[in-house]
Amino acid sequence: MGQIKLYSARACPFAHRTRLVLSHKQLPFELLEVDLQNKPVWFDRKVSAYGKVPAIEHGEARIWESAVINEYLDESFPKPSLLPHEPGRRAVARIWIDYANTRFAPAWGKLLRAPNAADEGAAKKELLESAAFIEAEGLARHSDAGPFFLGAAPSLVDFAFYPWFERWAALEHYRKVGVPAELTRLRRWQEALRALPAVQEQANATEYYVERYAQAVAPRAQAVA
Repeated sequence: MGQIKLYSARACPFAHRTRLVLSHKQLPFELLEVDLQNKPVWFDRKVSAYGKVPAIEHGEARIWESAVINEYLDESFPKPSLLPHEPGRRAVARIWIDYANTRFAPAWGKLLRAPNAADEGAAKKELLESAAFIEAEGLARHSDAGPFFLGAAPSLVDFAFYPWFERWAALEHYRKVGVPAELTRLRRWQEALRALPAVQEQANATEYYVERYAQAVAPRAQAVA
């Protein structure tokens, strides 16, 4: 079917997800960086109808949306498998990927971009409650003795959440909030992911995120001035 073309943006956590899956499966791919602030005129028409990254081209397939792309890659290149084979467990994995998309990632972004102290306080509460929910209802129920979300081996669930944890350094810098020490399973999970070769291969330094997200907090600084 030919080589995979990945349209990505280095700072985008959703594109980061797909780079992690490709690296973990050791799949060769052509990386095409897209400047989302100055997109080529052909990008929306020929690559991603949503105008977003990630998007891939693989043979005749043209796919966008990170969760959909990652399932496509897992089905097309099944070793190592990144979703359970048993339907119930597979459904659980999809529930948590949806939680990452609809609850956790928005809460993370809301805290980073909080325009005032009141919104920051509410957003911080929401994000920390989400992290505690992941610990108690996700990792405690489904990881068994393994460090990863579904046990001893990483899955699409792990790669769905991890990019925001790598970027958490920006929250510590700008919002003075870290992953709570009492969330021991979550912190163990984070360290296990950091040790994976694929994660190390696709990692960015803390300084990169601090610099990259400076614009996201700038409007509040201007409003105070």
